[in-house]
Amino acid sequence: MSYLYGVVLAAGQGTRMKSKHSKVMHALCGKPMVGHVVDGLKETGVQQIILVVGHKAEEVKAYLKDQVEYVTQEEQKGTAHAVLQVGPILANKKGTTLIVMGDSPLLTSKTLGALIEEHQKKNQAATILTTKLENPTGYGRIIRDGNGNVLRIVEEKDASAKEKEIQEVNTGTYCFDNEKLFFALSKVKNDNVQGEYYLTDVIEILRNEGEKIGAYQTIDANETIGINDRIALAKAEEILRTQIVEQHMKNGVTIVDPKTTYIEKGVVIGSDTIIYPNTYLRGNTTIGHDCTIGPNVELIDVIVNDDVKITHSVIYSSKIASKAIIGPFAYIRPGSEIGESVKVGDFVEIKNSKIGKESKVPHLSYIGDTTIGENVNIGAGTITVNYDGYRKHRTEIGDRSFIGCNTNLVAPVTVGNDVYVAAGSTITENVPDFSLAIARERQVNKEGYVKKIRERNNSKES
Repeated sequence: MSYLYGVVLAAGQGTRMKSKHSKVMHALCGKPMVGHVVDGLKETGVQQIILVVGHKAEEVKAYLKDQVEYVTQEEQKGTAHAVLQVGPILANKKGTTLIVMGDSPLLTSKTLGALIEEHQKKNQAATILTTKLENPTGYGRIIRDGNGNVLRIVEEKDASAKEKEIQEVNTGTYCFDNEKLFFALSKVKNDNVQGEYYLTDVIEILRNEGEKIGAYQTIDANETIGINDRIALAKAEEILRTQIVEQHMKNGVTIVDPKTTYIEKGVVIGSDTIIYPNTYLRGNTTIGHDCTIGPNVELIDVIVNDDVKITHSVIYSSKIASKAIIGPFAYIRPGSEIGESVKVGDFVEIKNSKIGKESKVPHLSYIGDTTIGENVNIGAGTITVNYDGYRKHRTEIGDRSFIGCNTNLVAPVTVGNDVYVAAGSTITENVPDFSLAIARERQVNKEGYVKKIRERNNSKES
């Protein structure tokens, strides 16, 4: 196989998106569309990727960093003009060049690979990726001769009535012999209404030079969707989301309602896990086997081990050990580690904390910057007071300790092993092992006090 180059055209402004961001930076299932395109090229085996940038170039570069090389199209003068900007890098090099649009994120590596194989097997100067559409209005038609050979591409505005009946259309993705591509690019003219240089003209130029032109027709037209506005973005999101969900179901995951389940590309889910409606699985999230997730759960960059139950909760950048039960209505913030068989209950917030095996934080508590040992019970309304107005401080709670309801643990503070803390206490000093800590005012009952108050108020009214 010859050396593979990839050129991604991503310089356009995308005015129909009506956005301050680059069009190709709009996300699809959690990843900017240009990220999907670049990943597809890598999976196909492309060895050198050059991105043509223009509008909002710095935003695109900040995202992709050194994954690709960059050239800039200062003025958008058409697709052929964009590819010409790659000349200083690729011109005169031998190999195959794959050209894709940065707004075509649904193209799979399987389809791109088939296009390349067709191109190289038949030793063609150019191979066009085409598809068939029931309604091809607006697309360039593929004109073939009686033997099926590609003659040229006719744009909608230039097509005759008969040519407009053709359903095979150009998708904007091409394979070229690299040297022949740049030879033809030098001959492209801009004598059209828009005054632009079109890459489609390269096909006719090569044909007139006696070169062999081919086409590979993909069956799935959805792959070839180009995204020009937010309506198309939503349609592409739905298509990709459906593909992702169906692949998980094929792998043994039960998804109760696929239409209300949102799983980003790259999420890993083990078999026999059940996903209930209104669940969002994002980023680098990994879920083990035999879990129950949802309904109404959001996980971002979370590692969940086997046999975990999470319901009506939000978890970011944390680790959940096996057999843990989370929720309902728990909020677990970044840097947290929830141990095996831990219970985190309703209206509990945990931040940057480690909860040991078989410990319980059942309800109505805030645990921040805290390490909790094994078999600890945290009573309702417990607060680890971690912030002094300037710095965050840690709380340490040993194994088998019992923290009574409505307790404040004012950090930095250490509660030892096998400690009881009386309900309603505010703990400001370390508590040794096997101690009972009581930090509250002694109760005083003033008998008859209410009668005196009422008698005084009644006398004032009279």
